[in-house]
Amino acid sequence: MPFTAWPRMAALALACGLALPSAATPASSPAPVETLVEQAMAHYRLPGIAVGVIEDGRIVQVVTRGEQAAGLGPPVDADTLFKIASNTKAMTGAVLARLVQAGTLRWEDPVTKHLPGFRMYDPWVTANLQVRDLLIHNSGLGLGAGDLMLWPEPNRFSRQDILAGLAHLKPVGSFRADYAYDNLLYVVAGEVAAAAAGKPYATLVREEIFQPLGLTRCQVGQWSAAAVGNIARPHYRQGARNIAVDADPDTVADFPSAAAGGVRCSINDMLRWMQVLLDPAQAPGWLDAAQRRALWTAHMPMPVGQRLRDWDNTHFHAYGYGWRLSDMDGQWKVAHTGTLSGMYSSLALLPDRRTGVVILINGEGEAARTALMQALLKRYTAPQEAGDVLHYAGLLEREAAQRRSAGQVRPVLAPPVVVTPAQVGADAGVWSDPWFGRVTLCPGEGGMLWVSDKSPAMRARLVQSGGRRWLQWLALGEDAEAWLEFSGAGTQRRMQLRAIDPDIDFSYDFQDLEFRRLGDCP
Repeated sequence: MPFTAWPRMAALALACGLALPSAATPASSPAPVETLVEQAMAHYRLPGIAVGVIEDGRIVQVVTRGEQAAGLGPPVDADTLFKIASNTKAMTGAVLARLVQAGTLRWEDPVTKHLPGFRMYDPWVTANLQVRDLLIHNSGLGLGAGDLMLWPEPNRFSRQDILAGLAHLKPVGSFRADYAYDNLLYVVAGEVAAAAAGKPYATLVREEIFQPLGLTRCQVGQWSAAAVGNIARPHYRQGARNIAVDADPDTVADFPSAAAGGVRCSINDMLRWMQVLLDPAQAPGWLDAAQRRALWTAHMPMPVGQRLRDWDNTHFHAYGYGWRLSDMDGQWKVAHTGTLSGMYSSLALLPDRRTGVVILINGEGEAARTALMQALLKRYTAPQEAGDVLHYAGLLEREAAQRRSAGQVRPVLAPPVVVTPAQVGADAGVWSDPWFGRVTLCPGEGGMLWVSDKSPAMRARLVQSGGRRWLQWLALGEDAEAWLEFSGAGTQRRMQLRAIDPDIDFSYDFQDLEFRRLGDCP
């Protein structure tokens, strides 16, 4: 999920005529875990990181580096809380599996059995969508559809808004035909669990996972940051500096997208979670064999990307209940990643070896987690081919260079000029989208401001370059900027947003917005 401007170092290097670092040659023997973590910290200038490794069911390594808040301390340790983001999805799947095991619901139940008011755009899909479908990204919705109701944070959308908004999101594919990652239906899954069990989602996560498994530091829902303490802050990059986001308030509020990405845990908690998943004897009776199998069954095929083919010799890729399943160098791999507001996580298991790795980062860590996880896993799947972090970082930077040469990056725009109210004319006013709600395009701050009622971070100055108008966000980075376009006339007049950067985070689902004018500026 998005935050402020995420740097694209390779693209900048090419634009400035600088040489990219070459990919290091794989070492003859795998580097120690500490060395790999330190490489990731240094190469990617991370504010903080926590890494844990399990071998044959035993915790063999815990490595922490950096600070909870860059330049402010205290240091990250094994009990420091990080946002695990979409690694929460596996916990949501496990909550539902526990309820299925208890007979409280069935995977095949229609969603409407538990949420009678639930609606999708297509009435047939509404009637036939089952609980299991909520977890496997097969609904026909587009990639990240409706995510602007979840991020950027904070915003004023409620779970009720999300449920209501689904009825207005038009599908881009057929139900159960194709894979497209979504977050909203995980929010629905949390509400199904709550309705079936008669308890809020956060209560269920505590009762069904945290308490029985001994995840003593994990937090979800509303909790006291003042009492819990030892919390890593998210960071964004400003030049070479990591800038810490404001600390949590004393009481952290529950938020609507908790079931999709709202859990925080320490590296110690995550290692305990992994041990239980790898070895049923760690928590006898917690989840029976049928439900364990259900979580890691390939329910929805996924494309096998070129990187998976090249790096891992992957032949199959699929989604289970909150997990991505694949083969890596002939070994079974169960994994997921998480990205949310300046924090990155990655968890990977090799179940047949009872081995796993988890990475938690409190900064701009997309490439770092990819390179580090690859270096760590290759120590088990293909040690003779294992490269270090710099090797995989070099490969990623070459991919970025190829994208730039193919024009798959943000175009270089002429210096922006502020658009005046006179230039906007009758298009100024109050506009509304059926799921995103009301926005205004009205005079302010010497020009025209585009402001969302329910998403305060989405506030932009209207500017133009080369004859095209676009939104220059005041609280978001340039990677999120969008062209502003108008079409039609009279009652058919429409306002739409189009991403400027083709590599924009999919959670900026501007393509799903279609605004109609309601009236004049207040």
